[in-house]
Amino acid sequence: MSHLSSADVDETTEAEAPATDEAREEIVAIFTEELGDALLGSHIRPGDDVWLRVSRDAWRTAGIVLRDRAGCRAFEFLSAIDWLPSPFGKSEDSPTDERPEPDTEIVTGYAGGDTRFQVFARALSYHRKLGVTLKVDLPDDDLSIETWLPVFAGVNWHERETHEMFGIDFVGHGHLAPIYLPGEFEGHPLRKDFPLLARIVKPWPGIVDVEPMPEAEGGADDEEASE
Repeated sequence: MSHLSSADVDETTEAEAPATDEAREEIVAIFTEELGDALLGSHIRPGDDVWLRVSRDAWRTAGIVLRDRAGCRAFEFLSAIDWLPSPFGKSEDSPTDERPEPDTEIVTGYAGGDTRFQVFARALSYHRKLGVTLKVDLPDDDLSIETWLPVFAGVNWHERETHEMFGIDFVGHGHLAPIYLPGEFEGHPLRKDFPLLARIVKPWPGIVDVEPMPEAEGGADDEEASE
């Protein structure tokens, strides 16, 4: 049996990955044709996936193009992301040690982005045998976007969850009622600047000092006594 190192595996994977991906390039071409300048960015990972970033004004239109032109009729999910690095540092950092200044650089992943908050959604095409992820920037002073309910009925629960956890308004939804949190709850827990007090008050279990085993406590003195 042969054994491959991680470097060998990486080289093999890169060698097997296609240089081009006509199926996903066709997806980008469809959105370019339908949306024009409203298609703000794209990224293809050949043989694997495709990401498209669209303007906020074209969000619902992009959903319809995804469903009808690209043939992605199997809705998978809709959610949001806050690209702001946590101002509280990592939860596993020790609260007793001095923490470094928090990083404030916002890096928005595949297909780029210009804002802290993005909404993204994904649907699959069984005919094309691929999925497409759409993403859209939301300005910090107006976290709202058109609902996708007329596009995919299954988006209902996803938009309610995103509204509850990130504070994003889906215009036209009509029933953005809480799913998880009590009615009097204040704040949006999946925003990076929302303090997770349990992690601040109580250290992460992984950083607790481990006590030495009893047989190791005596050290050299015990060894000399036994001789």
